[in-house]
Amino acid sequence: MREDVDHRIHDAVALDEIDLVADVLSAVAAVDRPLTDDEIDAVLGLRHPRGTSPDGQAAPSDPAS
Repeated sequence: MREDVDHRIHDAVALDEIDLVADVLSAVAAVDRPLTDDEIDAVLGLRHPRGTSPDGQAAPSDPAS
């Protein structure tokens, strides 16, 4: 290990990104198929405004409602 590195300094954004990648990799490892966009969004904690799809387009209306 290098002696001249200040271990008190870290990149919070990089650490957050590493956590997100780890979450996605864990989700991928738990299934035997590709994750859908909605599943990936859920793993990442993303929420879509009511009435829109993940790509921001108006979601089709639900005939059951």
